Amino acid sequence: MTVETQEETYTLDEVLAAASANHRLILWNDDTNTFDHVINCLIKHLQYTSDEAEKIAWKVHTDGKCAVLEGSYTEVDIYRKILKSEGLTVSIE
Repeated sequence: MTVETQEETYTLDEVLAAASANHRLILWNDDTNTFDHVINCLIKHLQYTSDEAEKIAWKVHTDGKCAVLEGSYTEVDIYRKILKSEGLTVSIE
């Protein structure tokens, strides 16, 4: 039995970008989620206090978006998937 593997190559810039802590998880305003749901998700998944989560929710409401987490791409992407599964609108910058 023969097993074939596919080799993937990455540039140094791609490797460094994935490992660096300069990625941000952005929470976007939408017309779907309530303030309570957003606040509860921030508390449950990102361990914000109630006051911090409420301030973030208001910032998202008034500014249209807010960075809620900074870290490596891998870390930020995990939380993007979690918050997205809760119905929140999120992206990585």
